[in-house]
Amino acid sequence: MIEDQVALEAFCQRAASATFLTVDTEFVREKTYYPLLCLVQVASDDEAVAIDPLAPGMDLAPLFALMTETSMPKVFHAAGQDLEIFAKLAGTLPNPLFDTQIAAMVCGFGDQVGYERLARSLAGAELDKTARYTDWSRRPLTDTQINYALGDVTHLRTVFIELTNRLERDGRVGWVEEEMAAVANLSRYQPDVQDAWRRLKPRGDKPQFLNVLVSVAAWRELEAQRRDVPRNRIIRDDTVMEIAASAPKTAADLGEVRGYSDNAARGKQGQAILATVEEGLAKPRDAAPKLKKRKPLSDSAAQGAALLRVLLKARSENADVAQRIVANAEELEILAEKGADAGVPALTGWRYDLFGEAALELLAGRLFIGVEGGKVTERRQTQD
Repeated sequence: MIEDQVALEAFCQRAASATFLTVDTEFVREKTYYPLLCLVQVASDDEAVAIDPLAPGMDLAPLFALMTETSMPKVFHAAGQDLEIFAKLAGTLPNPLFDTQIAAMVCGFGDQVGYERLARSLAGAELDKTARYTDWSRRPLTDTQINYALGDVTHLRTVFIELTNRLERDGRVGWVEEEMAAVANLSRYQPDVQDAWRRLKPRGDKPQFLNVLVSVAAWRELEAQRRDVPRNRIIRDDTVMEIAASAPKTAADLGEVRGYSDNAARGKQGQAILATVEEGLAKPRDAAPKLKKRKPLSDSAAQGAALLRVLLKARSENADVAQRIVANAEELEILAEKGADAGVPALTGWRYDLFGEAALELLAGRLFIGVEGGKVTERRQTQD
């Protein structure tokens, strides 16, 4: 357990010569907008530490600098939430990145495989679950809690090595590198507040409703960030939708919105909401976002999508790759509708080689699929 600056700097100096680092974080966010980082676990080839960011005077700058050393992979499992923390606190992401969950999907372990399963399958480790629901913000941490946390990076070393060996054996290192390029996009973890409305899944598409919804959702997001509290502590999701639908112009109007009290409507927050609603109402109709509406598939496109599902399943199983990482159901429908103009991930990179090229051939009638001996078979059109 590292609880002082001198020890942290000494560890970072030692770890700078490692061949790779495995990394995990523990945090809480039930009462905050931003995750409160409570512990950072890092393992090098021969050392594993738990760094306490809550220790008095602790400055994580040496750790953040270590994370941007380009000479060694930084290995995470299901890195999304961890990377959100690094993006917020450091303004950068660890580099280069390796996510064992994504690598496991490429190596045939199925969709979104958990760390516990990988640790058991590849490292022969049974994880101690007793500290799984720890409040990581409380101090002091027990030895049991610390050992549990360290298990998330010590076994990850073996998982990383085993997955890397499989990727090299099967010539799929480049596949994971393509995926990591998308994961390492900093903008993914710094979303625009003007897009906050998207998570609400609006039930209407009228321009005035959408303009007000965008404004109120953005205001709530900024207010939650400013106060560092969960969004629903500002206003609940359903109340945001009701405000956008009714577009109140006065405190009395706002007080009648379901889920919002009359007293709050007449207070400082109520006035801010009314100003935000007015801002939304002042926007031109053509400023409203355009909701994507999928038309029902034509009969031919529906049949094409059905064939693509069969082809995807067969090709994924033959290659021992999780179907989900190649294409999802919506992408197959778009591909069936638009063909080469679909613009879906399956038509680029390693996905194209594995599935996309054959999918276009199937849609064009140059590839036929059938079943022989209980297995899907492929046959290409012969040239006269």
